[in-house]
This record gives sequence, C-alpha cells and structure tokens, in this order.
Amino acid sequence: MTELTPVQKQRLREQHRRFSSPAFLVQLALIGILLVIPLAFSSFRVIDVVAKIMIFAVFVASYDLLLGYSGLLSLGHSMFFGIGAYCLALVIYHLGPPSWYHILLATGVALTLSISMAVVIAFFSLRVKAIFFAMMTLALAEFADILAIQWYDLTRAEDGVSFKLPGIFSLDWTGTSFLGLEITGRITTYYFILVVSVFLFIGLLKFVRSPVGRVLKAIRDNEPRATALGYRTFRYQVLAIVFGSAMASLTGILFAMWLRYVNPGSVLSMPIMLNVLLMVIIGGLGTMYGSIVGAAFIKIAEAWLPDLQKVAKGLLPHIEVAHRLAERWILYFGILFILVVFFFPKGFVGTAKEIIRRRRGRRMERG
Repeated sequence: MTELTPVQKQRLREQHRRFSSPAFLVQLALIGILLVIPLAFSSFRVIDVVAKIMIFAVFVASYDLLLGYSGLLSLGHSMFFGIGAYCLALVIYHLGPPSWYHILLATGVALTLSISMAVVIAFFSLRVKAIFFAMMTLALAEFADILAIQWYDLTRAEDGVSFKLPGIFSLDWTGTSFLGLEITGRITTYYFILVVSVFLFIGLLKFVRSPVGRVLKAIRDNEPRATALGYRTFRYQVLAIVFGSAMASLTGILFAMWLRYVNPGSVLSMPIMLNVLLMVIIGGLGTMYGSIVGAAFIKIAEAWLPDLQKVAKGLLPHIEVAHRLAERWILYFGILFILVVFFFPKGFVGTAKEIIRRRRGRRMERG
C-alpha cells in the first residue's frame, strides 16, 4: 500500500475537519428538518412557506454572488427569475399537454435566454461605471415587466398563465401513503424543489469557494490592485454575472412549478427585487448562508404578520383601535427590518461570524 503524500494527508485532514465541524452538522440538521416538514405539518400553509423559503434562499444566494462577492449592484436580478418562470409556463401553456420534454425544453430556453442577456448586459455596462450596470439592469427589468403586461397574446398579461405539470408532479396524481403522509403531486413537487435547491446551493457555495470566487472577492475589495496583479477582472465579473443569472433563472422555474401560475406581479415586479435586497441585507452580504436566514425571515413575516388582525380581534374584540393597529402589519414589518439593521448591521450571519472571529482572537491572545 502506497504511503500518502503530505498534500494528500493535508486534504484528508481538511475533509475530516469539514465533515466534523459544527457548521456541517447544522447543515445536515437543516436538511433533515426540511425532509420531515410534510410529515410533521399537515397544514399546506406551512409546507407552502417552507417551499418558498427554499426557492428564495437559492435565488437570494445567486444575488449575493453578484452583490456580496463581486461588488456588483444589480437592480434587475428578478428579470432572470421571471425569465425562468415564464419559460416554463409559456412552453407548457402554448405547446401542451404537459410532459417531461416540455420541462427540459423550458429549462434549456430559460438558460439560453438568461445567459445571453447576462453576457450582453455585462459587455455593455461593466466597461463603463458600476452605477451604469445598476441602471441598465433596472431599465431592462422594467422593460421585461412592461413587455409581459402588454403582450397579452403570449403572456396573458396581468391575467397570468395557469398550467399543469406532468406525471408525479400533477395535482391529480396520488401515490401510496408513507408514515401517515399521503403522497400527492404537491408533496412530490416539494421534495423535488428540496433536492434541486440543495444542489443549486451547493453549486453556488463551490463557486464562491473556488479560485474564481477568491479572485472575485479580491476584485470587489480592490479592483485596480487585482488588475495590477494580472487578473482580467472583466472576464471574472462576466462569469459571475452569467453564473448568478443562470441560477436565478433555475429558481424561477422551481417557483413556477410550485405555484403552477405565473403573472408579471408574481415573478417580474420591482417588489420582488426589493424583497431580495432585504433578504440579502438581513442575512448578511457575502455570507451565502445569510440568504437562508434572510429568506426565512421575510417569508415567515409575510405569511404570519397579516394574522395580527385576527389575533387582535380574538384578544381584544371590543377595542377598535387595536384592530386598526393590527391591520397595519406592513408597518410592523418595516419596524422589524429597522431593528434588524440596527442591532445586526452586517446581517444575522455576518454579525454572528464577526462575534465568533472576535472570540477566537481573544482566546488566541490569552493562549
């Protein structure tokens, strides 16, 4: 048996350290929780919120790749999300009945469109100033939204497009029961989204931890210095935009699969882009895992804050002022966001990392 080289030994030590680290155990626990959600909760509302959290966690992570790791402020990332969603909906709607071929075709078309548009945006805007990139992405996103609203024959405008999915994803499909859980088309779609989301998130993690990701962080921190060291910064930024846009497009497909309905307001509107910005800030820029925290925070708040009115009526049935205050749930959403930014200026994950780093530094000084 040949003896391992020092490099191989070092790699084995790194792998052992990684797989035995608390972070890895937390990841496994999180995946385990997501697996048992349909078993633990019979309420579709809970399953719906968790499915959206998974989708938006990857979507926000793809945006964090641009803003947090590359320093590129895009105000039109939701356009690529909408491209993916609309490609699936329109392919099935216009070329139906639904089949696996249509899903694959829609995925191919969505990736082709997203990558092509990302390259065009990068080549026309990155060579000028960073603000031009932000303005160009915003203009194109607004154009895509208006196009979807105006082109009624293709997109059905604000009426939207409803469609069905094939095989085990169909709402009409019912399988056998498992541990008391009735396996339906909705449940299989949930687990499909879980598996794909995990793989996409791992892909984003691998990308930012690769040599390319390290160069992108160097460009973000000091682009002139990275250029002086011989790196072609433009190419690296184009690669980041293309990869992030492709990932956003794939999450759009997952979102359309879950909703089985697409309209401009649900996948292309500016509020979606603003929500993504909030999720990145709340979770923490340049952390990747912050996208999970940010998506969970926003989606849970959106789902349950509106219930304040019901709670107020139940607890204080005769106090009209309490009912009116409870109706303003969006105000409390804003207050929550302000508190998070105030107490966690680098986001939940970013602030947690900083605290851990400081404690390690103190231990090293003492030791």
